[in-house]
Parts: sequence; structure tokens; C-alpha cells
Amino acid sequence: MSVKLGLMALLSDGPMYGAALRSAFEERTGGTWPLNVGQVYTTLGRLERDGLVEQTGPADDEGRISYRLTDTGRAEVAQWWRSPVDRETTPRDELVIKLALAVTVPGVDVPAIVHVQRTSTMRHLRDLTRLKGQALAAVEEADPPQSTDAAWLLVLESHIFTTEAEARWLDHIESRLAQIGPLAPAPTHPSDIAAISGEIR
Repeated sequence: MSVKLGLMALLSDGPMYGAALRSAFEERTGGTWPLNVGQVYTTLGRLERDGLVEQTGPADDEGRISYRLTDTGRAEVAQWWRSPVDRETTPRDELVIKLALAVTVPGVDVPAIVHVQRTSTMRHLRDLTRLKGQALAAVEEADPPQSTDAAWLLVLESHIFTTEAEARWLDHIESRLAQIGPLAPAPTHPSDIAAISGEIR
């Protein structure tokens, strides 16, 4: 998630100071991506340097500085809404890295790792499903429905789909390892690695 573009999107509603931006960001995303005020002000400083936001005036009596989008900033937010999210750069996933390494390290009980992770994943999925029920009730009971409730519901459903996919992937790992059978140890000596590299080329 681009914090920069998230804050700029919020500023498209109107001027805000840092603490208010932080609160609005966390409220609208259900606190899924918590920010600290320092991170918000650092980001605002960079946006101001790049000509995307500007201060609306001097600090108020409490020392707070309000920011608004410049015309350039508004154009960048508008472009963000129109553009797909770039998936070419895949974020590091600790679970993927952990399991990829586990199958290469001698003596690691990979099925046990998968079992422990699946138990945790299913528990997390139950918690998310419970929260979704509460969020649905909030959306249905409000008249008119609140945009923040709808936003939280969308975030929750995204987490649910991701967690369900993780559970299916863990099932797949077990099946794949059963198909493959015992694995040869990963090469650790430079000459072994060089030999394998030569075979690949």
C-alpha cells in the first residue's frame, strides 16, 4: 500500500493536518495498516518537497499545520484512481520464504511447519469471519449506510479471500511434497552450486 497516495487521496476531500490524516487513514482501513504520526509528517514533507501538497497557512494555536493538494497532486491522485495496482514487484512474504527455505535445510520437519501454520491460518480465518458478521450488521443497520463501515467490510473481505487462499496453498504444499518424495539436500559448496549453474545454462 502506498502511504503517499493514501494520504493524498484523503486530502482530495479537503485540507487536513497530520494527526487528522492518520486517524482518517486508520478509520477508513479498519486499522489494518497502522501509521504513526512521524511517518505521516515525513510523508507530507516529501509530498511538499515534490510539489504535490502545500501548507494552507501558518500553524494553529496548537502548533498543527494543515495541508492541501496542489493541482499537480490532484492530477496524480486522479491518475492513481484510473490506474491498476502494479503487481510486477511482489512483496516479500515471510511464510513463502520460510517454507521455501525449510525444504532445503536438512532436519527440518516441513509437514509439522505446515500443520502449525494451517492451524494458525484457520484460527485467523474464523476471527475474520466473525468480524465480517459484525461489519455486515453495522452496514445493514445504519440508515443511511456509513462509508467507513463499507470500507471496513471491503478490507475484511480482502483479508478473508487472502487467508482462504493461504489455507489452500498449504494443502497444496502437502500434496506436492507427497508427490515429489524425499528431496536431495541443497548444495552448499561453491563448486556444487557452480556445477548446477552450468547444467542450467
